Formats: sequence, structure tokens, C-alpha cells
Amino acid sequence: MKQIISKIGKSVIPSKNIEKSKKQIADEAFILVENQIRNYPEIVGLEFGGSYAKDTWLSKEADIDIFIKFKKSITDEKFIEISKKVGFESMKKYNPYVRYSEHPYVEARIKKTKINVVPCYDVNLGEWKSSADRSPFHTKYMQNALTPKMRNEVRILKTFLKLTKIYGAEIAKQGFSGYVSEVLILNFGSFENVIKSIAQIQQNQIIGKTSKVFETSIIIIDPIDSNRNLAAAISDENIGKLILACRSFQNKSALQFFKPKKLKSSKNNWENVLVVKFNFKMRSPDIIWGQVKRATTSLTTQLELGGFSVLRSKSYSDELGEAYLFFLLESTKIPKNYSKSGPEFFRESDCNSFISKNISKTELMWIGDDKKIISLEKRKYNDVVKFMTELLKNNLQTGIPKGLQSDFKKGFRVSMGNKNLSKSIKEVVSDLILTDGAIFHSN
Repeated sequence: MKQIISKIGKSVIPSKNIEKSKKQIADEAFILVENQIRNYPEIVGLEFGGSYAKDTWLSKEADIDIFIKFKKSITDEKFIEISKKVGFESMKKYNPYVRYSEHPYVEARIKKTKINVVPCYDVNLGEWKSSADRSPFHTKYMQNALTPKMRNEVRILKTFLKLTKIYGAEIAKQGFSGYVSEVLILNFGSFENVIKSIAQIQQNQIIGKTSKVFETSIIIIDPIDSNRNLAAAISDENIGKLILACRSFQNKSALQFFKPKKLKSSKNNWENVLVVKFNFKMRSPDIIWGQVKRATTSLTTQLELGGFSVLRSKSYSDELGEAYLFFLLESTKIPKNYSKSGPEFFRESDCNSFISKNISKTELMWIGDDKKIISLEKRKYNDVVKFMTELLKNNLQTGIPKGLQSDFKKGFRVSMGNKNLSKSIKEVVSDLILTDGAIFHSN
């Protein structure tokens, strides 16, 4: 394992040329923002943050985060207004646009490098007014705590997480953030130790120190805030993927692990994928992702109530106006009839109610071996495309969050399999229908 880690470690360290180029971009962006903040006495500081400031960035995908620090006495409205002005004015040569977290921030690209101009309040440790207020403290903490060797171990871990497709804290991913990667290396000392420790981790195990009780599958404590569980934002699926990936890497340490191949899928998997496509009015990526995920969960429930067994589901948005909901079904057609179980015959009032509600529409009614009255009912729809189309046309509020209903009213498409899907969308669906050879394998 040590030899493999050593080879990967050499490949993830940015070259001197890349470092020089990145520094030029970062310095240019910093000066542009610095020139703008002089016009605002409400701003009391400016500093680099994120992986660039902590020297844990990956050469191919290194964002530059620049934090504008505001007086904590400023109103929320001014905080947002001034930060957007500074962001847009400083980045005006580079086609800036607004992104959203808890508060809006401005993003742009200089020579393919993403620049984030992020506002935060200048507060004391623990006196957070916004979620971004922790970031400068995270930066200073890791700058002091991580050794040069640890910084490269973080890079290896990030590469490992990207490979397993569980890297990223955004709501779309619900994976492991760059900061969580740093916290794991800090706690376990090296990438190898992270692999060995996570492979054996137990349910509700705490990584770090806290006196607070948390209910997540595992607990990862923020070193600067012992009451904050970083794992709360990570889905159970992604926690499970990390555990299995660590076990897998332990069992077959090889460079090939960093180039995994998807195992062949059954043609039936494609045929059983229900696709719902719609367009939406542009809004914050976090907002649309939250709405799309809620719609997927809600429609899964409606499919199950309709008699269709949903094995897995997944949502996707290009964040520009197009979204998809995918459902892998056990079967796309179900029996036309189904049995409905009623009360035991001793319960007179309940029996009378059940019989009166169902006798006019039943195909057959009888008493089962368990003493219960059973009614054989006919389904209105036993084909999933017809079922979903009817639901979205006539009962939109039943399965779609309020925030998306106006988008669906403008139109949607329900289809099966990979018909009319672009190559990039097929790649998205592949996660739903293929077995991941990086985490599932035989010893």
C-alpha cells in the first residue's frame, strides 16, 4: 500500500509552473478586490481562504476563495448589497455572476480558474453570524496544524474521494468537503491511516472530541467548534461508499484502483428507468437542487403508493434551466388488480365502513385466513408512464414541491430508458444502473 500511495502522492502535488501560474491568478484577483474595498468603511479585512490558502489544492481544480470581512454591526441587507457590488466591480472584466450559499456571493473565472468573492463577518471564535464566518478560522487552524507532508496526504485523500464520486459538500453531492478531508488527515495523521481507520469504523463513532450527542451514522467534529458535526451534511450513501472504498483499497492496493472500471450493466436496467424531464426558471443552484431532490423523494412515494416498486432514484440539474428525475423500477408494468386488506370480521363498525367504501368498486370480496376482509381492486393505471403522466397533469400538488409547480405547468416529459437522452445525461444515469467496481468487488 505504501508504494502505491507514494506514487499517487507524487502525481497530485502541483508542479512549480502550475504553482507559479496559480499564484499570479490569485494575486491579480486579490488586488482587484482590494482596490474595491477601499470605498467601503464597513469592510475591515480581506484574506485568502479555502484550499489555496491552506496549500491543500489539487492542481487541476483549484478555486481561489477571497473572503471580505465586514464589521459585525452591519445589517444583513448592507452585507449582501456591498459584497455583491465589490464582487461585480472587482471581477467585471471576467463575466462575474452570483452564486448562493447562506448568502449570495460573486463568482468569476480568470484563465479557467474559479474565483469566489465571499462575504463574512469579522467575529470572535464561536460568535457566528453566518456560516461563512467559520472559514477564516478554518484556514488559520489548518495553516498551523497541517505539516507539509499532511498537506500532500490531504491531496491524496481528495483524489481518492473524487475517484469514488463522493467529493463535494454542495447539496447536489452531499459528499465530503475539502475541509472534512483536512480534518480526517489531521485526526488520523495520513491517508493510509484514514483508509485503515475508516475501513473499520463503527456506527456512531466519533472522530474528534465533543461532549454533545449526535445521531448521524458517524460523527466528524469540527476542530474549531466542538458542537458542530461535519458529517451531518454527508448522506448515508456517501458514508457507506467511503467505508466500502476504504475496505476495497485495503484488500487490493494497486494503481488500478485509481482508475476503476464500471462493471457491465444489464440491458433490463436501462429499460426499467423512468425519466421525468422539465425546464425551470433560473434560480440559486442550492435552491433548485433542494427542490429537485424533494420532488424525487415525493414522486418515489407516489410511485410506491401506485404499486410500483422503486429500487433507486436520482436527480440531476444542469443549474442552467434543465432538470431530470430518474427512477429505477422493479417493473414498468404491474398487475391490473391488487388486493386491499380490511379489518377483522369481529370489528363490526370497521367492517361496515370498509364494505360500504369498497363494495361498489371491488372485483371480488372475501374473508382471508387471517380473519380479515379482503377486497380485490382494479388499478386505474398499471403502466408507469401513464401513471406518472396522469399524476403530473392532474395531481401536480401531490408529488411536486410548491416551488416547482409553476415550472411543471409549463411542460414536462415522461419517458422510459435512454431514448432522447444526450451522452452527458446517460453518464449521469450510469451511476443509477451500474455497479461501482471501486467499492463492490470479491476478495
